[in-house]
Amino acid sequence: KAMKKCCFCQGEVIKKRIRHVHYWGDDIVIFENVSAEVCTQCGETFFSPEVLKMIDRATLKQTPSDKSIDVPVFSLP
Repeated sequence: KAMKKCCFCQGEVIKKRIRHVHYWGDDIVIFENVSAEVCTQCGETFFSPEVLKMIDRATLKQTPSDKSIDVPVFSLP
């Protein structure tokens, strides 16, 4: 069932496809074309249990990735 209001700010929540950057320890995993519900007011993102299971499987490397990219890392003084 789709959410209508954000549980944090009460803003309108809409369904859309997003890019999700997931941090897991020192790893960064990027998910593209993810089905999510996003608050139009505060930007909070909500995922269905099914999407969360897919993210967990991929994060634990149980699913092969489509591609890999190099990410520059900078340490600021």
